[in-house]
Amino acid sequence: MRKADQQTPLVSYTTLTVVWLALLVLLAATIAVARGHVLVKYSVLVPLAIASAKAGLVLNYFMNLRYEGRLLKVMLLVAVAVLTAFIALTFMDVWYR
Repeated sequence: MRKADQQTPLVSYTTLTVVWLALLVLLAATIAVARGHVLVKYSVLVPLAIASAKAGLVLNYFMNLRYEGRLLKVMLLVAVAVLTAFIALTFMDVWYR
């Protein structure tokens, strides 16, 4: 957490607009993958990758995680690693049925 006397750096409107447009492009990609029969072989992996990219943009720019300390970033990485392990174990259960 930040100390009371420290201020969070302001992100410019241009940067926020570019991030918002990137989120819209990723949303369109998600819809295209979900509707079409594109990349059927990777029908789970591609949406997960797109969702991860969107989450990364939101965390870094809208939640200002890039300005936080190292401890918070490490805690986030541990949480993502645990989530990834759970997803992998779920897929392993489905694959070997």
